[in-house]
Amino acid sequence: MFDAEIVVAGHICLDVIPTFAARVGQAVRPGTLVRVGPARFATGGAVANVGLALQRLGCRPRLVAKIGDDAFGATLLDLLRDNAAELVNSLVVTPGETTSYSVVINPPGIDRTFLHCPGANDHFAAADLAQLDWSGVRLFHFGYPPLMARIAADDGAELAELLKTARRHGVTTSLDLAWPDPAAPAGQLDWAALLRNCLPLVDCFLPSAEELVVMLDQPHGDQPWTIAQIDALADRCLAMGAALVAVKLGEQGMLLRTTTDLARLEGAGVALASQARRWVGRHLLAPCFAVEVTGTTGAGDATIAGLLLALLTAQSPADAMTSAVAVGACSVQAADAASGVPTWAAVQDRVARGWPRLPLPVVPSGWQWQAVPGIWRGPFDQLGDE
Repeated sequence: MFDAEIVVAGHICLDVIPTFAARVGQAVRPGTLVRVGPARFATGGAVANVGLALQRLGCRPRLVAKIGDDAFGATLLDLLRDNAAELVNSLVVTPGETTSYSVVINPPGIDRTFLHCPGANDHFAAADLAQLDWSGVRLFHFGYPPLMARIAADDGAELAELLKTARRHGVTTSLDLAWPDPAAPAGQLDWAALLRNCLPLVDCFLPSAEELVVMLDQPHGDQPWTIAQIDALADRCLAMGAALVAVKLGEQGMLLRTTTDLARLEGAGVALASQARRWVGRHLLAPCFAVEVTGTTGAGDATIAGLLLALLTAQSPADAMTSAVAVGACSVQAADAASGVPTWAAVQDRVARGWPRLPLPVVPSGWQWQAVPGIWRGPFDQLGDE
């Protein structure tokens, strides 16, 4: 058990999921009463998704998020306590605030629609870390700033401030994004400016391919991306100041680029500094593992949980990428974000027993396949000590 070595902070919400039994075309029509079954409640957001995945892997993460003292907040606390009582110890409960929630409209045969209330997430600030116990913490992960108004405002001034707070405690910092809807206020922000402001403070930058494309390349994100395109965008993120960029590629796996600046990695907090030489100049692509997919909710967050724990256990870059996509693959075997995630030992055992990988549809020129541990090395890989 890894005790309180990871803080997971940022966006959290309660998912309210009505049960639909109607046939396609009869489920949702304006001006009608739609009969549904019982509603299911589930935790959502980066804090719950990454935190619960880490808890199932064998960690005791400290979760930092802001909720209200309302009925939805009480339900969210109960759901987290059902997994482990200590998960709620660092949550910020603010009187008079509204707890963030999403109503998930998911009729059979129709794409899901989300009705989302950001609630207290919009007021989260660096000051909400003031009461956090940093003792023993080695990694600080923050998730979903595009869904948190105050955190994203002013080119990420509050985000930069909380990252500085983590760095003052000597921990390795990690950041994940969320897709900013171009039609929403978050889609109108200058995300390139935010990244230029914050990435020098981010040791591990862990976005999805779609998020990078819409923030740095195609404002409307309406064109399919290629691995070569994402590779170039990851390189831009290194130039902006990140030490390590691991991009989630959905069913195509995960791509890693790391800085060639050894001093940057040696200053990247306690979880990376001692391993800095192994991570210099790495250029890797880890394909997904073959599984029967039940649901993809939270798969990216589970993948992040796998990578963070791989850093804590000092796995090599190639093994860490393998572990990350393995945990992500386990998660999609269940409908929710975390219940498909087994223990860390079970994940490692499944990989060791020859779990088959999915083939990539297109591999960029110059990449070389390495049968063991089952990853591609890019043309710029410096072949660090594995």
